[in-house]
Amino acid sequence: MSDSTTEAAEICSRLLRIDSTNPGPGERTAAEYVAGLLAEAGVEPVMVESAPRRTSVIARVPGDSPDALLIHGHLDVVPADPAEWKLHPLSGEIADGCVHGRGAVDMKGSLAMTLALVRDLARRGVRPRRDLVLAFLADEESTGEYGSRYAAERHRDLFDGCTEAISESGGFTVTADGARIYPVAVAERGTAWMRVTARGVPGHGSKPPVDNPVAELARALARLADHTWPVRLTPAVAALIRGIGQALGTSIDLGDLDAELKRLPPTAAALFKGVIRNSVNPTMVNAGYKVNVIPGTAEATLDGRFLPGTHEDFLATVDRLLGPKITREFVNFEEAPSAPAHGLFDDLCAALRREDPSARPVPYVMTGGTDAKSFARIGIPSYGFAPLLLPPDLDYFTMFHGIDERVPVSGLDFGVRVLNHLVGG
Repeated sequence: MSDSTTEAAEICSRLLRIDSTNPGPGERTAAEYVAGLLAEAGVEPVMVESAPRRTSVIARVPGDSPDALLIHGHLDVVPADPAEWKLHPLSGEIADGCVHGRGAVDMKGSLAMTLALVRDLARRGVRPRRDLVLAFLADEESTGEYGSRYAAERHRDLFDGCTEAISESGGFTVTADGARIYPVAVAERGTAWMRVTARGVPGHGSKPPVDNPVAELARALARLADHTWPVRLTPAVAALIRGIGQALGTSIDLGDLDAELKRLPPTAAALFKGVIRNSVNPTMVNAGYKVNVIPGTAEATLDGRFLPGTHEDFLATVDRLLGPKITREFVNFEEAPSAPAHGLFDDLCAALRREDPSARPVPYVMTGGTDAKSFARIGIPSYGFAPLLLPPDLDYFTMFHGIDERVPVSGLDFGVRVLNHLVGG
């Protein structure tokens, strides 16, 4: 490791060089690397494999109290096309003050901070205030079936004593009008991935159609895409918006949020734009096998997301827009998890302020989903908290599953220090 490279950055770089694309070669190689780092720090890793090469690592760091904090994250990453990137997505190159590669943001950078923290505690002989349970998981970028679901259901004992958890998608800097806002996730939208099918009468493509399922499906998808979902202001989102207003020194009209989205700085508006409504997006379409044949069926997949407490109304609206000729089935359904905006939330905010006295933490609701859903099922609420101090001109949000993904070395260092404040090292 060079003098200019921190341990967190070096670990992140090495993780990025390991191909753990999902779908792809599996997470075993990354899991073995993580397990080795933990073992070097005197922490005994437990490797669990739900299917060949679909490997997760779970470990416990003893603390002064068995009341445990779970820190979980995922080893897998989404695919990346090297032709679209300035640096190869598996390079792990450290350049221009950043670590570059697929997963730097989502979420090998966060894993590196956790590993650097644990190794630093071990070197200093420091016990955390409470037990830390560490979970480095497979398959988050799909459904979690081979990762968090498997671990929570089949290895529940490894999480004994865990009363709450922290993971990805929160605790990072959002700069707006000079204010450094830190969204700390207390909830996320639920997931309804669906397959929808239209059935009709097959026939020759040159003849007048009797009941063309492709056309029926196209009309249904257009209705879904054109639908304007109403604003549904949940308590957590209302608290988020009020916190943004306080940080910016302005009053935000909760009764006209569409207008406020146009008025506020884009970086601040982005924090709640995607969580004031439910949403559904057509993502894949499959129909037919020959240009001159009307097929008997046509299928599509939908990515639906719904706010806490709204799933019944959400599904009723989807069914109305699809119409009576379209059937639907779930590919994956997960309720919207939430955690209280007090207790550990207050500790997370305090840890940020200790490292950045100008920090303005706010509760946050994630537009997408994480492994928090699996742990919520076994009674462990999760907070989105992977702290990073980011430069104002770094568009962090666009790098989730985007191109040229990178994380600042200084941001990783900041995150390790914040986590150290949190766990009491």
